[in-house]
Amino acid sequence: MLGVIKLFFTFIIATVLHWAFATAFANIGIQVNLMFVFALAACALLKPSYGYALAFLCGLFLDFFGTKLFGNNAFTFCALACVVYAVGERFDFESILPQMLSVLLGSLAAVLMSTLLVRIFAGASVWLGWWSWLGGSVTNALLAPAVFLFLRRIFSKGFVSKEA
Repeated sequence: MLGVIKLFFTFIIATVLHWAFATAFANIGIQVNLMFVFALAACALLKPSYGYALAFLCGLFLDFFGTKLFGNNAFTFCALACVVYAVGERFDFESILPQMLSVLLGSLAAVLMSTLLVRIFAGASVWLGWWSWLGGSVTNALLAPAVFLFLRRIFSKGFVSKEA
């Protein structure tokens, strides 16, 4: 039960930080997605049932407040969670460089996947530009080690952790 409560508070913290960073970086045209960073870090550190749940909730939260295709972010986050779990055994998420690289590549893939899904199902394109895409992905990658460290400390050796 304590693990589920920790997941709930992690979601709340991710939401508040996402709002703060998205607002701060919007003035310079960078689309930061801290919810994605939390979702990917959770998938790297937690057992699949908890990581998928957090990834889905983070994506669904963004869908509720988004103006694009509903379910787009939830599907994208879950699809990329599948990739993280598939490569998790062969990828070292303990080191900072792999954390940053996985978030950078995941962020780039998430934007492309979201844009493609909106194009297919809504018949429109939502493209905020190269600066927003690359700047947001790099910013996500730079914030990744702090998120990984935070989640590792919160869920260390708990029953939801892969290390348990």
